[in-house]
Amino acid sequence: MTIINTNSPTMPAAQTPQPATMLEPEVVVDQLRAIRNQIADVAPLTTEQRKALRNTSNRVNNDILQESINMIGAADLVQSAAGQPPAEVRALNEESNRWTAVESELRTMLNAIAGANLIRRQRLALIAGRAYDVGSALAKDPDHAILGPHVAEIKRLKRLARGRKNKPQQDPQKPQTPATPAPSDPQSKPKQ
Repeated sequence: MTIINTNSPTMPAAQTPQPATMLEPEVVVDQLRAIRNQIADVAPLTTEQRKALRNTSNRVNNDILQESINMIGAADLVQSAAGQPPAEVRALNEESNRWTAVESELRTMLNAIAGANLIRRQRLALIAGRAYDVGSALAKDPDHAILGPHVAEIKRLKRLARGRKNKPQQDPQKPQTPATPAPSDPQSKPKQ
């Protein structure tokens, strides 16, 4: 007779939490583009268009909007002038509120991604600085002469990145005077 243990401490495979798969940046870009293509009315606005739309929409707070919807429902002439029945305006307002949640999530994700990338760049700067410091010290030893050209190239690139220090330019308010000796006392002129 075989005894089957039904109180097994192991979970079935379907219930075992699986680690999340980390996505490569290119995959994220592809997925974001695919999502963008599935969303209606997604078109970039110019700076001027965005400013004009914000100026218009910022004048109408939620209380004014709700009372305006009530007015549309109260009189056929108002509904006719508005061009939409109150139910459609309420639905548009609800849709706008739901998309606000999407905006917030995307902003949060963008800030998190930008922050993580800033940390990566800072780590890279530290690694590059450490490598340069060690390489510079080792390059002074003839046994590590191969590092000399690398150190020289990094110095050149750093100089280019900073911009070459130009000779100090003259103040445009002061005219440049030639470096001639100052005349001596007029009474001590050479006699001719």
